[in-house]
Amino acid sequence: MEVLRPQLIRLGGRIYRKNPIQEQTYQHEEEDEDFYQGFVECAEEPCDAYEVVQTQQGFRCTVKAPSLLYKHIVGKRGDTRKKLEVETKTSISIPKPGQEGEIVITGQHRSGVISARTRIDVLLLTFRRKQPFTHFLAFFLNEVEVQERFLKFQEEVLEKCSMDHGVDSTIFQNPRKLHLTIGMLVLLSEQEIQQTCEMLQQCKEEFIDDISGGKPLEVEMAGIEYMNDDPGMVDVLYAKVHMKDGSNRLQELVDRVLERFQASGLIVKEWNSVKLHATVMNTLFRKDPNAL
Repeated sequence: MEVLRPQLIRLGGRIYRKNPIQEQTYQHEEEDEDFYQGFVECAEEPCDAYEVVQTQQGFRCTVKAPSLLYKHIVGKRGDTRKKLEVETKTSISIPKPGQEGEIVITGQHRSGVISARTRIDVLLLTFRRKQPFTHFLAFFLNEVEVQERFLKFQEEVLEKCSMDHGVDSTIFQNPRKLHLTIGMLVLLSEQEIQQTCEMLQQCKEEFIDDISGGKPLEVEMAGIEYMNDDPGMVDVLYAKVHMKDGSNRLQELVDRVLERFQASGLIVKEWNSVKLHATVMNTLFRKDPNAL
């Protein structure tokens, strides 16, 4: 990682820089990544993004997180939690493995509780990013007519290019799976799946119906492009997708859905806009990885 271009993490409307540290491994222990991520640079002033409650004993803040990520807050032999507690002068209560609940942070000083909460959020976000994608938001483009025309496209390509390097039938998308991706998600609990469903319903009620006029959007797939800048190193070919009426309604709709899910933390913010495309060929689909 370049010093002048560190990884940035967005939390509660603020941007934090994550500094790298050398990861330690322990012999004869299960391979894991329960390591403390090091110092997180953040502002010293109180952060209004967190709800901190004053109690008779001091201050209290709770964090909702899927149980799958608890171990990364605890760390090997509880080292991560102990380090957090010592550095922020707080006490951190974490549900037992397999139990759903809230992480509870208590301490004598509000600033310490906020600091612990910020660091826990960074840890949760860091290890969530390391999880494989479990779901994706998409519009399916598998109408019968679209499938038929896609199969005709596949037939023509194979007829003209089957002798070309790396071109075979296995790298084509399954016509029943043609889709327009909005974003990839990592949903680690039933609660997060339910939250996603509720958020989609909110999107429909708040702006999707207004943009679409309550009717299905008619789109057209026409023309192909490749993903990278070097035509000699292409792995993905995609079909361009646009509205039949020439409007920008589809782009506006998917961008607002993406924005809503990024704000919730269910989709990591990497792009400000959705690239409208439908993958038609991808070398990752290849059944024989040695057939180059």
